[in-house]
Amino acid sequence: MSHSTGPVADATDNWVDRRAPASARPYLRLARLDRPIGSWLLLMPCWWSVGLAGMAQDQSPSGWHILLFLIGAFTMRGAGCTWNDLVDRDLDGRVERTRSRPIPSGQVTVRGATVFMLVQAAIGLLVLLQFNRFTVLCGLASLLVVAVYPFMKRVTYWPQIFLGFAFSWGALMGWPAAFGRLDWPALILYAGSISWVIGYDTIYAHQDREDDLLIGIKSTALLFGQRTRPMLALFYAIAVILIGIAGFMAGGGWVFGIGLLGFAVHLGWQVVRLNIDDSAHCLMLFRANRDAGLILFAAMLIQASL
Repeated sequence: MSHSTGPVADATDNWVDRRAPASARPYLRLARLDRPIGSWLLLMPCWWSVGLAGMAQDQSPSGWHILLFLIGAFTMRGAGCTWNDLVDRDLDGRVERTRSRPIPSGQVTVRGATVFMLVQAAIGLLVLLQFNRFTVLCGLASLLVVAVYPFMKRVTYWPQIFLGFAFSWGALMGWPAAFGRLDWPALILYAGSISWVIGYDTIYAHQDREDDLLIGIKSTALLFGQRTRPMLALFYAIAVILIGIAGFMAGGGWVFGIGLLGFAVHLGWQVVRLNIDDSAHCLMLFRANRDAGLILFAAMLIQASL
Protein backbone atom coordinates (compact mmCIF):
# COMPACT_ATOMS: atom_id res chain seq x y z
CA MET A 1 0.00 0.00 0.00
CA SER A 2 1.40 3.40 -0.98
CA HIS A 3 1.99 5.98 1.77
CA SER A 4 2.69 8.97 -0.45
CA THR A 5 1.00 12.30 0.13
CA GLY A 6 0.38 12.79 -3.56
CA PRO A 7 -2.84 14.30 -4.92
CA VAL A 8 -6.04 12.37 -5.57
CA ALA A 9 -6.35 11.33 -9.22
CA ASP A 10 -9.61 13.19 -9.92
CA ALA A 11 -8.74 16.37 -7.99
CA THR A 12 -5.33 17.74 -8.97
CA ASP A 13 -3.82 21.25 -9.04
CA ASN A 14 -6.16 22.74 -6.41
CA TRP A 15 -5.52 24.94 -3.39
CA VAL A 16 -4.88 21.91 -1.14
CA ASP A 17 -2.13 20.64 -3.46
CA ARG A 18 -0.58 24.10 -3.81
CA ARG A 19 -0.94 25.80 -0.41
CA ALA A 20 -2.01 23.50 2.43
CA PRO A 21 0.61 22.11 4.86
CA ALA A 22 1.68 18.61 3.75
CA SER A 23 0.49 17.02 7.01
CA ALA A 24 -3.01 18.48 6.59
CA ARG A 25 -3.49 17.58 2.94
CA PRO A 26 -4.75 13.98 3.39
CA TYR A 27 -7.41 15.16 5.87
CA LEU A 28 -8.48 18.10 3.72
CA ARG A 29 -8.82 15.66 0.82
CA LEU A 30 -10.78 13.26 3.01
CA ALA A 31 -13.23 16.10 3.73
CA ARG A 32 -13.24 16.90 -0.04
CA LEU A 33 -12.14 20.48 0.63
CA ASP A 34 -9.90 20.09 -2.42
CA ARG A 35 -13.09 19.93 -4.51
CA PRO A 36 -15.92 21.74 -2.75
CA ILE A 37 -18.54 21.18 -5.47
CA GLY A 38 -20.28 18.49 -3.40
CA SER A 39 -20.54 20.88 -0.45
CA TRP A 40 -22.15 23.48 -2.70
CA LEU A 41 -24.63 20.90 -4.01
CA LEU A 42 -25.48 19.88 -0.42
CA LEU A 43 -25.93 23.56 0.45
CA MET A 44 -28.29 24.46 -2.40
CA PRO A 45 -31.45 22.77 -1.01
CA CYS A 46 -30.71 24.37 2.40
CA TRP A 47 -30.54 27.82 0.84
CA TRP A 48 -33.57 27.13 -1.37
CA SER A 49 -35.55 26.24 1.76
CA VAL A 50 -34.39 29.47 3.43
CA GLY A 51 -35.40 31.38 0.30
CA LEU A 52 -38.77 29.61 0.23
CA ALA A 53 -39.43 30.68 3.83
CA GLY A 54 -38.38 34.23 2.97
CA MET A 55 -40.88 34.37 0.09
CA ALA A 56 -43.61 32.99 2.38
CA GLN A 57 -42.84 35.65 5.01
CA ASP A 58 -42.51 38.35 2.33
CA GLN A 59 -39.19 39.48 3.79
CA SER A 60 -35.49 38.88 3.26
CA PRO A 61 -34.48 35.61 4.93
CA SER A 62 -32.17 35.50 7.93
CA GLY A 63 -28.54 36.15 7.01
CA TRP A 64 -27.56 34.23 10.15
CA HIS A 65 -29.42 31.16 8.88
CA ILE A 66 -27.76 31.49 5.45
CA LEU A 67 -24.32 31.56 7.14
CA LEU A 68 -25.10 28.65 9.48
CA PHE A 69 -26.21 26.47 6.57
CA LEU A 70 -23.05 27.40 4.65
CA ILE A 71 -20.82 26.26 7.54
CA GLY A 72 -23.00 23.23 8.28
CA ALA A 73 -23.09 22.02 4.67
CA PHE A 74 -19.32 22.15 4.24
CA THR A 75 -18.71 20.49 7.63
CA MET A 76 -21.28 17.72 7.30
CA ARG A 77 -20.35 16.99 3.71
CA GLY A 78 -16.80 16.45 4.99
CA ALA A 79 -18.06 14.12 7.71
CA GLY A 80 -20.28 12.26 5.23
CA CYS A 81 -17.44 11.82 2.73
CA THR A 82 -15.15 10.54 5.49
CA TRP A 83 -17.83 7.99 6.47
CA ASN A 84 -18.32 7.06 2.83
CA ASP A 85 -14.57 6.54 2.35
CA LEU A 86 -14.35 4.41 5.49
CA VAL A 87 -17.15 2.16 4.24
CA ASP A 88 -15.81 2.08 0.66
CA ARG A 89 -12.08 1.81 1.39
CA ASP A 90 -11.74 -1.67 -0.16
CA LEU A 91 -13.86 -0.80 -3.21
CA ASP A 92 -12.04 2.53 -3.72
CA GLY A 93 -8.76 0.65 -3.91
CA ARG A 94 -10.08 -1.23 -6.95
CA VAL A 95 -11.30 1.81 -8.93
CA GLU A 96 -8.80 3.79 -11.00
CA ARG A 97 -10.30 7.20 -10.14
CA THR A 98 -10.48 6.57 -6.37
CA ARG A 99 -7.54 4.33 -5.46
CA SER A 100 -5.38 7.39 -4.68
CA ARG A 101 -7.84 8.66 -2.03
CA PRO A 102 -6.36 9.08 1.46
CA ILE A 103 -7.57 5.83 3.07
CA PRO A 104 -6.95 3.24 0.27
CA SER A 105 -3.57 4.87 -0.52
CA GLY A 106 -2.51 4.66 3.14
CA GLN A 107 -2.21 8.41 3.76
CA VAL A 108 -4.79 8.22 6.58
CA THR A 109 -5.41 5.26 8.89
CA VAL A 110 -8.91 3.95 9.60
CA ARG A 111 -8.58 5.16 13.20
CA GLY A 112 -7.39 8.61 12.11
CA ALA A 113 -10.27 8.92 9.65
CA THR A 114 -12.78 7.86 12.32
CA VAL A 115 -11.54 10.49 14.79
CA PHE A 116 -11.57 13.12 12.02
CA MET A 117 -15.15 12.19 11.09
CA LEU A 118 -16.29 12.55 14.74
CA VAL A 119 -14.63 15.97 15.03
CA GLN A 120 -16.42 17.19 11.89
CA ALA A 121 -19.73 15.77 13.15
CA ALA A 122 -19.25 17.58 16.48
CA ILE A 123 -18.76 20.89 14.66
CA GLY A 124 -21.87 20.13 12.59
CA LEU A 125 -23.83 19.46 15.79
CA LEU A 126 -22.65 22.77 17.25
CA VAL A 127 -23.98 24.54 14.14
CA LEU A 128 -27.26 22.59 14.27
CA LEU A 129 -27.86 23.53 17.91
CA GLN A 130 -28.10 27.20 16.89
CA PHE A 131 -31.53 26.47 15.39
CA ASN A 132 -34.90 25.88 17.05
CA ARG A 133 -35.77 22.50 18.56
CA PHE A 134 -37.84 21.26 15.62
CA THR A 135 -35.03 22.04 13.17
CA VAL A 136 -32.49 20.30 15.44
CA LEU A 137 -34.65 17.15 15.42
CA CYS A 138 -34.98 17.36 11.61
CA GLY A 139 -31.21 17.59 11.30
CA LEU A 140 -30.58 14.63 13.61
CA ALA A 141 -33.06 12.53 11.61
CA SER A 142 -30.86 12.94 8.53
CA LEU A 143 -28.07 10.89 10.12
CA LEU A 144 -29.89 7.62 9.42
CA VAL A 145 -30.08 8.39 5.69
CA VAL A 146 -26.41 9.46 5.60
CA ALA A 147 -25.35 6.27 7.41
CA VAL A 148 -27.24 3.98 5.02
CA TYR A 149 -26.30 5.62 1.71
CA PRO A 150 -22.79 4.11 1.14
CA PHE A 151 -24.23 0.58 1.28
CA MET A 152 -26.96 1.14 -1.32
CA LYS A 153 -24.76 0.83 -4.41
CA ARG A 154 -24.09 -2.76 -3.38
CA VAL A 155 -27.77 -3.75 -3.40
CA THR A 156 -29.67 -1.52 -5.85
CA TYR A 157 -29.23 0.17 -9.23
CA TRP A 158 -30.87 3.24 -7.63
CA PRO A 159 -28.29 4.45 -5.05
CA GLN A 160 -28.86 7.92 -6.53
CA ILE A 161 -32.31 7.97 -4.87
CA PHE A 162 -30.70 7.48 -1.47
CA LEU A 163 -28.11 10.15 -2.26
CA GLY A 164 -31.09 12.35 -3.15
CA PHE A 165 -32.67 11.66 0.25
CA ALA A 166 -29.41 12.71 1.96
CA PHE A 167 -28.30 15.60 -0.25
CA SER A 168 -31.78 17.16 -0.38
CA TRP A 169 -32.35 17.04 3.38
CA GLY A 170 -31.57 20.74 3.66
CA ALA A 171 -34.88 21.42 1.90
CA LEU A 172 -36.50 20.21 5.14
CA MET A 173 -34.29 22.45 7.30
CA GLY A 174 -34.51 26.08 6.13
CA TRP A 175 -38.31 26.25 6.34
CA PRO A 176 -38.64 24.97 9.94
CA ALA A 177 -35.68 27.21 10.91
CA ALA A 178 -38.06 30.10 10.14
CA PHE A 179 -41.44 28.60 11.13
CA GLY A 180 -40.69 25.83 13.65
CA ARG A 181 -42.67 23.30 11.61
CA LEU A 182 -42.78 21.53 8.24
CA ASP A 183 -45.37 22.53 5.64
CA TRP A 184 -46.20 21.38 2.12
CA PRO A 185 -43.91 23.84 0.28
CA ALA A 186 -40.84 22.42 2.05
CA LEU A 187 -41.93 18.82 1.48
CA ILE A 188 -42.56 19.44 -2.22
CA LEU A 189 -39.21 21.26 -2.49
CA TYR A 190 -37.58 18.17 -0.94
CA ALA A 191 -39.17 15.89 -3.55
CA GLY A 192 -38.09 18.20 -6.38
CA SER A 193 -34.55 18.37 -5.05
CA ILE A 194 -34.35 14.56 -4.87
CA SER A 195 -35.22 14.40 -8.57
CA TRP A 196 -32.51 17.00 -9.32
CA VAL A 197 -29.91 15.00 -7.37
CA ILE A 198 -30.81 11.76 -9.19
CA GLY A 199 -30.20 13.63 -12.46
CA TYR A 200 -26.86 15.22 -11.69
CA ASP A 201 -25.44 12.20 -9.86
CA THR A 202 -26.32 9.97 -12.81
CA ILE A 203 -24.11 12.25 -14.92
CA TYR A 204 -21.36 11.93 -12.27
CA ALA A 205 -21.66 8.13 -12.10
CA HIS A 206 -20.93 7.80 -15.83
CA GLN A 207 -17.26 8.56 -14.99
CA ASP A 208 -16.95 5.22 -13.18
CA ARG A 209 -19.15 3.10 -15.42
CA GLU A 210 -16.51 0.60 -16.56
CA ASP A 211 -14.91 0.17 -13.13
CA ASP A 212 -18.32 -0.18 -11.45
CA LEU A 213 -19.31 -2.88 -13.90
CA LEU A 214 -16.11 -4.84 -13.19
CA ILE A 215 -16.40 -4.77 -9.39
CA GLY A 216 -20.18 -5.15 -9.19
CA ILE A 217 -21.16 -1.66 -8.06
CA LYS A 218 -24.61 -0.54 -9.21
CA SER A 219 -25.77 2.92 -10.37
CA THR A 220 -28.41 4.64 -12.48
CA ALA A 221 -25.61 5.29 -15.01
CA LEU A 222 -25.36 1.54 -15.59
CA LEU A 223 -29.13 1.08 -15.40
CA PHE A 224 -29.94 3.83 -17.93
CA GLY A 225 -26.93 3.33 -20.23
CA GLN A 226 -27.70 4.75 -23.67
CA ARG A 227 -31.13 5.91 -22.39
CA THR A 228 -29.48 8.37 -20.01
CA ARG A 229 -30.41 11.51 -21.96
CA PRO A 230 -34.22 10.95 -21.96
CA MET A 231 -34.10 9.75 -18.33
CA LEU A 232 -32.09 12.83 -17.35
CA ALA A 233 -34.63 15.02 -19.13
CA LEU A 234 -37.42 13.29 -17.20
CA PHE A 235 -35.85 13.72 -13.75
CA TYR A 236 -34.83 17.32 -14.44
CA ALA A 237 -38.35 18.12 -15.67
CA ILE A 238 -39.86 16.62 -12.50
CA ALA A 239 -37.41 18.70 -10.45
CA VAL A 240 -38.39 21.95 -12.19
CA ILE A 241 -42.12 21.25 -11.87
CA LEU A 242 -42.00 20.32 -8.18
CA ILE A 243 -39.65 23.14 -7.19
CA GLY A 244 -41.89 25.51 -9.15
CA ILE A 245 -45.00 24.28 -7.31
CA ALA A 246 -43.21 24.70 -3.96
CA GLY A 247 -42.08 28.22 -4.83
CA PHE A 248 -45.44 29.45 -6.06
CA MET A 249 -47.20 27.85 -3.06
CA ALA A 250 -44.85 29.84 -0.84
CA GLY A 251 -45.82 33.11 -2.53
CA GLY A 252 -43.25 33.30 -5.31
CA GLY A 253 -44.03 35.83 -8.03
CA TRP A 254 -42.59 36.89 -11.37
CA VAL A 255 -38.98 37.16 -10.14
CA PHE A 256 -39.10 33.61 -8.82
CA GLY A 257 -40.65 32.56 -12.14
CA ILE A 258 -37.75 34.08 -14.08
CA GLY A 259 -35.27 32.31 -11.78
CA LEU A 260 -37.10 29.02 -12.22
CA LEU A 261 -36.96 29.49 -15.99
CA GLY A 262 -33.21 30.16 -15.78
CA PHE A 263 -32.79 27.02 -13.67
CA ALA A 264 -34.82 25.00 -16.22
CA VAL A 265 -32.80 26.35 -19.17
CA HIS A 266 -29.55 25.46 -17.41
CA LEU A 267 -30.75 21.88 -16.80
CA GLY A 268 -31.96 21.65 -20.39
CA TRP A 269 -28.52 22.77 -21.60
CA GLN A 270 -27.00 19.88 -19.61
CA VAL A 271 -29.34 17.37 -21.24
CA VAL A 272 -28.54 18.64 -24.73
CA ARG A 273 -24.77 18.74 -24.15
CA LEU A 274 -24.49 15.36 -22.38
CA ASN A 275 -21.86 12.93 -23.70
CA ILE A 276 -21.80 9.89 -21.43
CA ASP A 277 -18.61 8.57 -23.04
CA ASP A 278 -16.52 11.63 -22.09
CA SER A 279 -15.60 11.54 -18.38
CA ALA A 280 -14.17 15.07 -18.29
CA HIS A 281 -17.33 16.40 -19.96
CA CYS A 282 -19.55 14.54 -17.44
CA LEU A 283 -17.59 16.09 -14.56
CA MET A 284 -17.96 19.56 -16.07
CA LEU A 285 -21.76 19.18 -16.42
CA PHE A 286 -22.02 17.77 -12.90
CA ARG A 287 -20.15 20.75 -11.46
CA ALA A 288 -22.31 23.19 -13.44
CA ASN A 289 -25.26 22.31 -11.20
CA ARG A 290 -23.93 24.64 -8.51
CA ASP A 291 -24.57 27.56 -10.88
CA ALA A 292 -28.04 26.24 -11.68
CA GLY A 293 -28.80 26.14 -7.95
CA LEU A 294 -27.43 29.65 -7.35
CA ILE A 295 -29.60 31.08 -10.16
CA LEU A 296 -32.69 29.74 -8.39
CA PHE A 297 -31.58 30.91 -4.94
CA ALA A 298 -30.76 34.42 -6.19
CA ALA A 299 -34.26 34.72 -7.63
CA MET A 300 -35.76 33.58 -4.31
CA LEU A 301 -33.75 36.20 -2.42
CA ILE A 302 -34.78 39.00 -4.77
CA GLN A 303 -38.43 37.87 -4.71
CA ALA A 304 -38.46 37.76 -0.90
CA SER A 305 -37.06 41.28 -0.61
CA LEU A 306 -39.60 42.89 -2.96
